[in-house]
Amino acid sequence: MRALGPIVAIVVALAVLASASMFTVDQRQHAIVFQFEEVKDVVTTPGLHFKWPLIQRVRSFDMRILTFDDAEPLRFITSEKKPVLVDSFVKWRIIDVKQYFVSVQGDELRAATRLKQTISGGLQNEFNKRTVHEVVSGERDKIMEEVREKADQELRRDLGVELVDVRLKRVDLPQEVSESVYRRMEAERKRVANEQRSIGSAEGEKIRADADRQREVLLAEAYRDAQRVKGEGDAKASAVYAQAFGQNAEFFTFYRSLEAYRSSFRNRSDVMLLDPSSEFFKFMKNPGPTRGAR
Repeated sequence: MRALGPIVAIVVALAVLASASMFTVDQRQHAIVFQFEEVKDVVTTPGLHFKWPLIQRVRSFDMRILTFDDAEPLRFITSEKKPVLVDSFVKWRIIDVKQYFVSVQGDELRAATRLKQTISGGLQNEFNKRTVHEVVSGERDKIMEEVREKADQELRRDLGVELVDVRLKRVDLPQEVSESVYRRMEAERKRVANEQRSIGSAEGEKIRADADRQREVLLAEAYRDAQRVKGEGDAKASAVYAQAFGQNAEFFTFYRSLEAYRSSFRNRSDVMLLDPSSEFFKFMKNPGPTRGAR
């Protein structure tokens, strides 16, 4: 039994030593093997691997796509010398573990700081070349693509990471600039509204003038037609009168006198001063039939 103690101790020591000499690499990771704090090897193949215990250590790095989303919007100046606030995020991943460790000691926070500096510089260059309208709506996709391409080249070389995507979530004007822009937009809208009202008023006057002209033309044509019809009626009436007068001139004279009496004495208050011997009263003086009456 006493002999088994050392054997068990040796087995345990060997097991611990074997455990310390083995490590696994996940398929989503790459690993760096350090020997005396120097990079000895880079392991990119997933599975079980070996190292020298005590003198070597292993550090793993996530190779999946990571997201850097700055909590504070960045402030840039456009070609019009107007400030804008830009809220963006970046998708990135490690492609060279050794370069990544050498550059930022494998610190993700330091890597994010480098990413922010690089992206900010690229965005500032692009915003300096464009107006507010272009950066807000006109060329956002182009800005994101150009910033990604330029920053990706720099980050691959200096940091060992790939810039997968750059996205502008929001581009806003600062509060003081927004108020100025809104006032200018309001003034512009009022100017356009006044211009439209002036055009509408002019068109209205034109339509009313044309309607008045057409009304005068219609009234003139109607008066002309009425006078023509009236003239034709008077001519026919005169022809009828002339025909009747030709048939019996004395009866016609009598009939016309009756019409004159009826028109002159329509009301009880009508008064007419005439000489009793006037021709107007000849039928009243002699109401009987005259010679030659039929």
